[in-house]
Amino acid sequence: MRKTTTVLLASATVATAIASSAFAEGELNLYSSRHYDTDERLYSDFTEMTGITINRIEANADELIARMEAEGVNSPADILLTVDTSRLERAKAAGVLQSIESDVLEARIPENLQDADNEWFGFSQRARIIFYDKTDVANPPMDYVSLADPAYEGMVCHRSSTNVYSQTLVSAIIENFGTEAATEWAQGFVNNFARDPQGGDTDQLRGLVSGECDISISNTYYFARALRKDVDGLPADAMANIGWIFPAQNAEGAHMNLSGGGVAANAPNRDNAIKFLEYLASDQAQDYFSAGNDEYPAVPGVGLAASVASMGLFRPDAVDLTAVAKNVPAAQEIFNQVGWE
Repeated sequence: MRKTTTVLLASATVATAIASSAFAEGELNLYSSRHYDTDERLYSDFTEMTGITINRIEANADELIARMEAEGVNSPADILLTVDTSRLERAKAAGVLQSIESDVLEARIPENLQDADNEWFGFSQRARIIFYDKTDVANPPMDYVSLADPAYEGMVCHRSSTNVYSQTLVSAIIENFGTEAATEWAQGFVNNFARDPQGGDTDQLRGLVSGECDISISNTYYFARALRKDVDGLPADAMANIGWIFPAQNAEGAHMNLSGGGVAANAPNRDNAIKFLEYLASDQAQDYFSAGNDEYPAVPGVGLAASVASMGLFRPDAVDLTAVAKNVPAAQEIFNQVGWE
């Protein structure tokens, strides 16, 4: 993929393109598995700027992909938005996305955050990092590999193996270290579980507060959200006792999860769909991913919300996310082998 202009010039291009389409006739049919109320601002601003009405269908990613497959050429879907590269790759493999040409997206979205065939693009990121109880853990693990150290036996909480975040984390470990090493790591990790895998990322943080575990893994935006506003089970006084580690800063770097989307294979409003993706790459939308949902923007140079910035700078894992997504079947085999429920 070729970058055709600078990010600064592309930013101006985005603004010009959106402004020139103001009060355009038409609509956009959006299939989304993003479940955040704060995304309402993204949609309303796009409509205000363009006059394009957004019709939404919301469900989990697998349901939406299956629906698009079943609808076939008669599908009304224009855009699929979802979380995690594995799901974007799943949609591509199912044939429900199409390749598009956009100089704006090519220039704005880093190459490692977009599909090689231009069928999907990433628009926001979350780092999957280590959290720990500062009152109980004097020497927290500094990388993912160390989470399998017997020194942490009975201390670690994590989500189920059926969760996509678990799947892509192990898939990234496979990509970085190989299947054999990943299997050995997963066995040690499971041996260190403080309880059976359960709940979402916020529940892993609550486990630190309740004392059920001393170490957990969560995406950064769940913690940053609790820094910004009240979250049930994460009171401010307890939050002060939670420390965090951006893992593997002297090695592969922190594992990243991606939220992104693509144009549906049979999009009836293809031009509007491309305009919407280009809008998501604009400074305005990128800023809102951080300010409204405590995520990391995909476009370099866009500022961070105070809650996100307060967690500090770090080096992300630059592993090819497409390759990581293709390792999910191998990760599932590892889950079965080591008894990760």
